Formats: sequence, C-alpha cells, structure tokens
Amino acid sequence: MKDKNLPNDIENKSLNELTELADNIIKNLEKQKDLEKSIEEYKDLIKLNSLIEKKFNIVSKQITQKTKEKISKKINITNDKKIK
Repeated sequence: MKDKNLPNDIENKSLNELTELADNIIKNLEKQKDLEKSIEEYKDLIKLNSLIEKKFNIVSKQITQKTKEKISKKINITNDKKIK
C-alpha cells in the first residue's frame, strides 16, 4: 500500500477504522516475500501508527475531562444536599 493509496480523509477516520487499516497493511506485509518491495508499506504503517497514537491521546484526554466533570457535578450535588 503506497502513500498514494492511503485514504485522503485518513485524519477524519475513527480509531477503529485506523486500526483496521493498520491490520490490513500488516496482513499484506506478512504475505510479502521481497522486503525491498514492502518498504513503502512499512513507512505507511509507521505513519498510521503515529496517527493512531495521536488520536488515542486525544480521545483519552476527552474521556478524562468528561469523567472529571461528572465527578465534579456529583460532588457539588452531594455538597448542596448536605448544606440544606
């Protein structure tokens, strides 16, 4: 899979879609017997891995933020009940 074969909207893909794409590249690489021909696929896989890491970190931060907000709301509700 050459760089031109990576989807143009790769930045907009979900983590699951990116993981599936990486799995497909790995399957293709496992079938290759000539390593010289697979250099571009390895490069694509490295780029894809980097993108997956970035997206994972973004999603992880969003989950952490949402969790903190929910905990804060629960604490505020509990404190309001104690005051009354």
